[in-house]
Amino acid sequence: MFKITVIYPRTAEDDFNIGYYIDSHTPMIKELLGPYGLVKVDVEVGIAGAAPGSEPPYELICGIYFNDLVSLQTGMDAQGPTLIADVPNFTSVIPTMQISRVE
Repeated sequence: MFKITVIYPRTAEDDFNIGYYIDSHTPMIKELLGPYGLVKVDVEVGIAGAAPGSEPPYELICGIYFNDLVSLQTGMDAQGPTLIADVPNFTSVIPTMQISRVE
């Protein structure tokens, strides 16, 4: 299995609209990437850092899973620009992305 991890760091501006991400962006991911073999999407909302009482280092981490790398790449080549164009609707933060093989 292969996964795109999208990480949104927490910033001083803290302008992340989690409601929009959950209610609009996540369904968009599923709709646009479903035809390309999307297996699942998981969303992790940061609630705390490792030290007691500390803020989380990340607002949100999203995992987007596919069974094979070709499907992932084909889907993202086709739909990635549309998904990226939606980012300003929920944050001004530029996410970090990584593609991984899940063992």
